[in-house]
Amino acid sequence: MPDLTRDAERSRTAKLALRDRLLAARRGLTPSALASAAASIQDQTLSLVRREHRPVVAAYAPVGREPGGPDLVPQLLAAEARVLLPVLLKDNDLDWARGAHPLLPGPRGLLEPGGPRLGVTAVTGADLVLVPALAVDRRGMRLGRGGGSYDRVLARLPRTGGPLVVALLHDGELLEAVPAEPHDRPVHGAITPTGGLTIFDA
Repeated sequence: MPDLTRDAERSRTAKLALRDRLLAARRGLTPSALASAAASIQDQTLSLVRREHRPVVAAYAPVGREPGGPDLVPQLLAAEARVLLPVLLKDNDLDWARGAHPLLPGPRGLLEPGGPRLGVTAVTGADLVLVPALAVDRRGMRLGRGGGSYDRVLARLPRTGGPLVVALLHDGELLEAVPAEPHDRPVHGAITPTGGLTIFDA
């Protein structure tokens, strides 16, 4: 009989080590490499958005070295997407509000919209959900920063028939395998600067 407690601990330890390695790699990216990656990710994201007429896009405002760059939200708004952006709650869950620019400083260095809150389930009305990630594997399993915010978001979305969920990544962050725990939910696809959009097999 498998030792589930030991397996879970092993998975958490592997996640911590992988996070450290990926964050170190991001710190090594030059400003020009970050700008080039952001422009490519924005172009590919907008191509996905333009497939539908004025879709509802649940996105996020990239900060620091996160893929997508600071112009991602303005570009989505300029493409006439109806943008929802997350608002971090005290328990690390995510509320949502309509996207606007400029954004306001939020907790933990995040940028957030200042409009009325729509509730944690507002994301379920999106056509496309863009999620941050440190890595995603070929099964669609996602490694985040460990706060659990997007684990809750993904758990609210139906496994089939719901919005397309796509992670934005830097090159080198689409991996063959990512450590996973039973509560982890896969994403449907990922966008990388040079690899473009990859949709994973169901």
